[in-house]
Amino acid sequence: MKKLANEFYQRTNVLQIARELLGKIIVTKWNGITTSGRIVEVEAYNGIVDKASHAFGGRRTNRNEMMYAGAGVAYIYLCYGIHHLFNVITNSTDIPHAILIRAVEPILGFEEMLKRTGKKKLDNTLTRGPGNVSKALGIHTSQTGYSLLSKELFIADDKCKYKKSEIASSPRIGVDYAGDDALLPYRFYIKGNPFVSGKPK
Repeated sequence: MKKLANEFYQRTNVLQIARELLGKIIVTKWNGITTSGRIVEVEAYNGIVDKASHAFGGRRTNRNEMMYAGAGVAYIYLCYGIHHLFNVITNSTDIPHAILIRAVEPILGFEEMLKRTGKKKLDNTLTRGPGNVSKALGIHTSQTGYSLLSKELFIADDKCKYKKSEIASSPRIGVDYAGDDALLPYRFYIKGNPFVSGKPK
């Protein structure tokens, strides 16, 4: 298993990077405890031209400033005052492309994940949906801006490759406010994987 280099994130096509993140492994190491999961669902956000993006129209706020920081950093924001949502920033400084990690398949640290989420048993709800991903992996808004090349939070490649026939796309979930952009097929997921967070309405 090899940590992804920053060149992976620095490319200009956020849709291509999003698709290629499928199968990669998120690893967290907090306080000596390692947890990890294989990415099985993502959503791409195409920066200032994307009405569903926090950065649409070049918007910059305290919350979204990390989107402009450059490739290979984590953008973690609070949703509904409850869920800490983990995004991968791509492209380059001042181009706020982002990829939301919506679901992972757990690999390592099941007991710790159960403890963090308060769940009693391991099932597909453990890391199904972006809020659960962050909770299980111990990801919090306080870690926004972390380098994805760090020892504590990174994405790795173990050479798992999904066939094109195994990957599906759809409109993103919960972005109805984005008008026509809500219909763009910017969500990518592994067909039939039980951890995928559900079909868009």
